[in-house]
Amino acid sequence: MALDAEQIVTKVLNVAALPAVAIKFSEAIKDPLTSNQLLENIISEDLAIASKVLMIANSALFNFPSKIDTITKAITIIGQKQMSQIILSCSVVKMFNEIPQDVIDMDMFWRHSIAVATASRILATYRREQNIEKFFAAGLLHDIGKLILFVEAPKYANEVITKCAESNDLMHKVEKEVLGFDHAKLGALLLKKWKLPEDVVSTVYHHHMPSIAPGEIIGPSIIHIADIITHALQLGSSGERFIPTLNEKAWDALDLDVDILSTVIDQLNVQHTEAVNYILGLS
Repeated sequence: MALDAEQIVTKVLNVAALPAVAIKFSEAIKDPLTSNQLLENIISEDLAIASKVLMIANSALFNFPSKIDTITKAITIIGQKQMSQIILSCSVVKMFNEIPQDVIDMDMFWRHSIAVATASRILATYRREQNIEKFFAAGLLHDIGKLILFVEAPKYANEVITKCAESNDLMHKVEKEVLGFDHAKLGALLLKKWKLPEDVVSTVYHHHMPSIAPGEIIGPSIIHIADIITHALQLGSSGERFIPTLNEKAWDALDLDVDILSTVIDQLNVQHTEAVNYILGLS
């Protein structure tokens, strides 16, 4: 029986519903009159997320000169939209913790995803993009469709892994052969059902082939390049055995000097360690 991407995502929503704090915060910032104090109250409903938000605000990701000791101060300095992306990032890691380790190493999966998120944020900073946390969130979520497959279609997911090993081909290409769609489409469908911004949905959907994205291709191009850098450095693993093929139009779209890559890698190595510690809750 043929698989249907929409049905798979609808089923997985039972175990991948966004936490209440993420939903409340996202809804609250739609009102321009919402105070930062009210937003702090919302975040404080989940003490684990509140703690992580403060740790991230004080980390090398932001490198502020003085300590940020309250949620309100963090929101004021970072911004409401940016804080919403941080909350999403802290929340989503909890959602797929029931996948057995013999199916996929979840620690390595999130280390890879966090590395892509961090590299995406660094590249967006060099591009002087607005709301760089949006790129962090998109990077963190770029492979979430793989987890959907493991949860709802493990037989097919294992078939994909086996065929990848036999053909020495990239996972998203084999997924299209086996399933008729790839993990990028599944991930984008889930983010759409979570009511994330359309540009984030499109970024995840097109991160393998940014050049075919409709309209602006900067978002998927940043994630695409960050993914290649992360695979090359072997920071974590999402199950992919090879470094993705570079889409040259993606690099051209970023309009960055190739000489910055060594600096990006240096910053990534520092920031990735801190981001892993705070998001995964490691000591």
